[in-house]
This record gives sequence, C-alpha cells and structure tokens, in this order.
Amino acid sequence: MTSPTDIEGGGRSAVVDGGPQPDPNTATVKVEGRSPGQLMWIRFKRDRTGVISAFVVAFFFVVAAAAPLISKLYGKNPYTVYADERPELFDSAGVPVQPNGGISSEFWFGLEPGNGYDVFTKLIYGIRTSLLISLAVTVAVVLTGILLGVTAGYLGGKTDFFIGRLIDFLLAFPSQLFFIASMPVVVSLFVSPRDETPTYVRVVALIVVQWVLGWMSLARILRGTTLALREREFIEAAKVSGASPWRIIRREILPNVVTPLLVQATYILPSFVTIEAGLSFLGVGIVEPTPDWGQMFSKASTELVLQNDITYMFFPGVSMVVFVVAFNLLGDSVRDAFDPKTAR
Repeated sequence: MTSPTDIEGGGRSAVVDGGPQPDPNTATVKVEGRSPGQLMWIRFKRDRTGVISAFVVAFFFVVAAAAPLISKLYGKNPYTVYADERPELFDSAGVPVQPNGGISSEFWFGLEPGNGYDVFTKLIYGIRTSLLISLAVTVAVVLTGILLGVTAGYLGGKTDFFIGRLIDFLLAFPSQLFFIASMPVVVSLFVSPRDETPTYVRVVALIVVQWVLGWMSLARILRGTTLALREREFIEAAKVSGASPWRIIRREILPNVVTPLLVQATYILPSFVTIEAGLSFLGVGIVEPTPDWGQMFSKASTELVLQNDITYMFFPGVSMVVFVVAFNLLGDSVRDAFDPKTAR
C-alpha cells in the first residue's frame, strides 16, 4: 500500500510501507522559479566575451571618475606647460629630447610636443571629459526616446502622426554636417563671437547638439515595440479595469520595453563618444587646454607630432578603440542575454 504522494516545491517524495525510508536530504527536490532578470543574469555570466567587455568598460569609467585622484598620486596634472617650466626636456622645436616622446619613469606616457603637457594625465582627463559628455547625451536621448516613442506608440492617431513626421524630418538631416555647422551657432547663443568661449559653454553645446539629433532612432524603436504591446491581452485587461493611460504606460508598457532600451543604450553611448571626439578633432568641440580624446587626436595629426613623435597617437588611439569595441561587444552580450534566440 502506497501513501499519498508528497509534492513540495516541484519535487516529489514517495513513501512505501515496509520499504526503505527515503533520505531526507535527497528525497525532496526543490525547484525554485527564476525571474526573467535572474535568467538574463545567468546567461550573461556564461558569456565570457560579455563579462570581459563589462570589466573593460567598468575600468574606463573608474579611471574617468578617479582621474583627479590618479593625477594627485602621480604628482602631475594635464595643465602644466613643461615646455616653459622645464625647457631642458625639449629641443628648439619643442620636441622632447628623449626618444618616444620622452617616455620615462617620470613621464609614463611621455610629453606632448609643443606645449609639453604630460600625456598620461591628459589622457585620463580626456577620457573623463569624453565619457561625461557622452553619458549626459545618452541619458537625455533615452529619456526623450521613452517620452516621445512610447507616447506615440500607445496613443496613436494624431499624436503618433505628428511625432512620426518630426522623427522623419530630423532623420533627413545629414547629422555629421549638421553637427559641424550647428556647433558655432549654438555657442554664439551663449557667448559673443568676440569673446573667448568658456569650456562649460562648449560642453553644454555639445550635449544639446548631439541630443537634438540623436534621439530619433531610439524613439522609433520604442514606438514600434509599444505598438505591438498595446494590442496584447494584458493591456486590454488594464483598459477594461479602468486604468488611466498614464498608469498603463507606467505599469504595463515601460517594464516591457526595458530590453530594447538597455540594448540600444549600450550601442548609442560609444557612438556618442566617437561623435564628440570627431567634433573636437575638427575644432568645433573641446579645445585646449581642456583635455579631451578628440582634441588629442587633433594634436596628433599636426605636422610637428607626425614628423617627430609618432608614438603620441598610440595612447589615445588604442584606448578609444579598446573602449568602443568593448562597449559594442557588451551590447551584443546584453542583447543575447535578454533574448537567447538571437545568440550566435
């Protein structure tokens, strides 16, 4: 005769009269349900490329955040003009006397030809400047994409029409040319062309210009996702229960657009880093003496540096390539973790 089956947490233990008693440590197997977030995290941890990329990206952000502390421990800053303070380190043309840009135990990455800035501190502060600007643009783009994309997708009708036409209109602009042309215009709104432009004005202008022309793609993706969600049964049930549109968007729509939102955010941030560097390289972004990735590329392309210190390009070039590649690989891993069907 068999006793009733005992089911606990998805496991099963059977007790048979006269037979051996089950081991209490192994008889009951508990299977705990996992949330989608937990499953995503488990899949992400199994992706070695994604984990390594996450550590690389985190390293860059830590360096950017700790740049003042690193500079203090290093004993130098990116604003000291060593060509004036220690002229014995340079020849008559302003080129470091020692080979490879003067790399030594005192100057780890050497000295910049011309003014003689310390390359190491200029690089870490340049990373700080570029990442802070790009992070601010990304946050503004994400918020705008959520506001306009989800609103257009859920409300539909005239709202969707007008927002859709605005997106089409802005996407028609040649973004790179418009970035270059609009930067001086935006700066002139704050400062007279006859006055020297403060750094904070250039930073604000960079953020505004990239934000205005950078939110449309994300908004279009979120609009399409919302259009598909608003026809689902749980949305109809919320409407029948009397929930307001704002409550439906906040409680039902937004949690379901987190996946495309996070994936797209990991792609757009490195693109804004390269756009900001490109604008500074062309002279319409950050300029000396403020350290910046793009400004370092601009300096490296001058005839003085190309002819006398080819190694100067190595440090900012390699660091940017590593950061952008790592962030793109991280985006691929995040996408695969959320949707394993897309995994390669």
